[in-house]
Amino acid sequence: MSDGQNNDNSQYDLYLQEIEGIDDYWGPTFRAIYDNDQHVQFRDKLEQRIKHHDKDIERLCNVYYQGFIESIRELLEVRTQAKKLNSQVTTLDTQLHQAAKNISKSGTELLQARKVQSNIAVVIEQLNLCLPVLTSYSKLKKQISEKRYYPALKTLEELEHLHLPHVANYRFSYQLRESIPKIRDSIEKASMSDLKDFLENIRKFSPKIGEVAMKHTSEQLASDPTVIGRKKKRIAPQPSGDGPGHFSEEDLSAQELIDFSPIYRSLHISTVLNSRSTFETYYRAERTKQARLVLQPPTNMHECEESYRAYIYAVLGFFILEDHVLNTGNGLITRAFLDDMWTMALSKIVSALQTHSAYCTDATLILRIKDLIMLFCTTLRNYGYSVKPLWELVRELRDHYTEVLMQRWVQVFREILSKEDFQPIQVYDQDEYEHILSSFPLDEDLPDDVVFPYKFPFSGMVPKVYQQVKEFIYACLKFSEDLNLSQVEVDEMIRKSMNLLLTRTFSGCLSSTFRSPHINLQEIIQIIIDTGFLEEATIYLDQFISNITGEETRGVSTGVVQGQPAMFRVAREDAVRQICEKLKQKLNEFYELESYDWLLVEPQGHASSFISDLIAFLQTTFQSFTNLPPEVAQVACKSACEHIATSMFQLLMNEEIKQMSMGALNQVNLDLLQCEQFAASEPVKGLQEDVLLSYFTKLRETLDLFTSWDWPTYFHDYGQETSKYKQVKPDTAIVLLEKLREGDKKTMFTVLKKSERDKKKLLETVLKQLRQLTQIPPTK
Repeated sequence: MSDGQNNDNSQYDLYLQEIEGIDDYWGPTFRAIYDNDQHVQFRDKLEQRIKHHDKDIERLCNVYYQGFIESIRELLEVRTQAKKLNSQVTTLDTQLHQAAKNISKSGTELLQARKVQSNIAVVIEQLNLCLPVLTSYSKLKKQISEKRYYPALKTLEELEHLHLPHVANYRFSYQLRESIPKIRDSIEKASMSDLKDFLENIRKFSPKIGEVAMKHTSEQLASDPTVIGRKKKRIAPQPSGDGPGHFSEEDLSAQELIDFSPIYRSLHISTVLNSRSTFETYYRAERTKQARLVLQPPTNMHECEESYRAYIYAVLGFFILEDHVLNTGNGLITRAFLDDMWTMALSKIVSALQTHSAYCTDATLILRIKDLIMLFCTTLRNYGYSVKPLWELVRELRDHYTEVLMQRWVQVFREILSKEDFQPIQVYDQDEYEHILSSFPLDEDLPDDVVFPYKFPFSGMVPKVYQQVKEFIYACLKFSEDLNLSQVEVDEMIRKSMNLLLTRTFSGCLSSTFRSPHINLQEIIQIIIDTGFLEEATIYLDQFISNITGEETRGVSTGVVQGQPAMFRVAREDAVRQICEKLKQKLNEFYELESYDWLLVEPQGHASSFISDLIAFLQTTFQSFTNLPPEVAQVACKSACEHIATSMFQLLMNEEIKQMSMGALNQVNLDLLQCEQFAASEPVKGLQEDVLLSYFTKLRETLDLFTSWDWPTYFHDYGQETSKYKQVKPDTAIVLLEKLREGDKKTMFTVLKKSERDKKKLLETVLKQLRQLTQIPPTK
């Protein structure tokens, strides 16, 4: 029991120690007391402990009371000092509050200033970030206004990728970022607009480029002919005296006259914008369109040289510019593209020049066109273009030039022929004689002692035509200058042209002259004589050409003069036809004088007067043919005899003559004998024997049959080759017999002789047999 109480007391003591030892945390102790349900006993124990402590305090107070009184006395003194100190502290506090108030205000102001300063620093920092953006944007706007589009794109790229990311939180940054694609589009459009303006300007300026280039080529050819075919390399031009940095137009090359920076800028811009392929396509398409416009020649280009110059300058300038773009455009156009464009252009150029030059009829203008095309070709070759078709065009132009010359010489020859009297030249002194010999090389023996007046065998046409042929040769030679042709080619060209001039142009003029109604027979004969002299003179023209070209003479048997004796063959054939026609017309005039009495009883005993006059005319005419080529006189003589025979036969067969007597037939027989004597007299030399008589055979057989009345022989040998009257047709005999029968009717009613009746009966029998022969073909 006592052990239990001791334990409880010790437990209570422990609780008291915890309470005395801890000032402010008694909760666990009280919880433990109440949890053990010991609070009543602990309260008692606590009161005991309080009483114990009260006793201790009372004992202590009794021990220290005097000290306490003294302490109280000291406390009272301390109170007085405390009041004084309190007053001082209050005063000091008031002063401190006043001072603190000012300090607080200053602190607040300082704090506000520090905030402002901080904000300013932040603003400055942000402005430093925004300032490059604004500066770049301002710079961009200025570059765009100054049309410096490529730097503007660079600035825009710098603004977009370098500066704008630092100010991405600002609204203006968003607006700028949104406007960048629009700015790029506007730059691209503006650049393309500048390119369009540039393309339009160079199209207008291309002729000047071509003119300057051809001028430089001409100057280089004058100083160094070997420049043809070599790429032109110009020395850097020196400034002219007009001022620093200025060059005269003559000192600048064709390319230096044009500022190509718009193309380069646009190309760089398209590269930056990743639209280079689109730009290249656009540029090539536009230049192709411009090429087609440039290649269209002026409507009346053939009328003047300036039109040709303007066309060629424009074309040349265009392709010089393209060549420059090819070499400096960093692939803007390719060699294949330029070659294709040039191939297309070349065909159009050749076609245009061919078409318009074909209308040109001025030889001088054609020469200038040739020189222009030659210089054009040389300039193009200097820039690396192929010009072979243009060289072919020059050769075609040469043929046209020859044709134009021939047309001009047609007028020259016609004027000579129209003013010529076609009489042999007659000179009256030595000067005139030597003048003729100097103007025409007479290839025949001349008398040592010339007696004046002296008559040449040819007319004034011969030396005039000869001199004009030489002038034609000189004119042909002009076209060959600067063509770089060999002497052989020039020689062949001139000989061919001369040959055409004589065989076609001059021969055509002669043929027209022969057909003129105003020219008479003697003039035609003189022209034929003149052509003979001109043919003989071709050997001298051959030598003349050789002296000019430096080639050896070809002679009359080779080259373009081959077969020259037949040079005027066509004209001579026309002349022969005209001689024959003139002879026939004259013979017809004689036949118009014919006055046969077709009922004549007895012949006159001699030829009719018109036949005698006709024969005399022929004899005189053929004597004048002695200077003609033999074949001409022979053809004329044969034609005259054939016409006489035909005309006499037609007289007998004339349907208007209804009646005819044997006396009239005998008179025609006498006239035929006269003609046969003329034919047998060899009126012209060189004819085969009996050739002229053969034309009268038909008429002779007919007249022999009727005058001899040899009808048994006729009927017996009819159809046989050996027949004496093989050319007498039954129809012909019937016509003549009927005319004789009609002629006999006039006398039959008065003369009733038995012999006449027998004759009439015989005539009827012959007619009947002849009609039977017409029903069956002759035996072969």
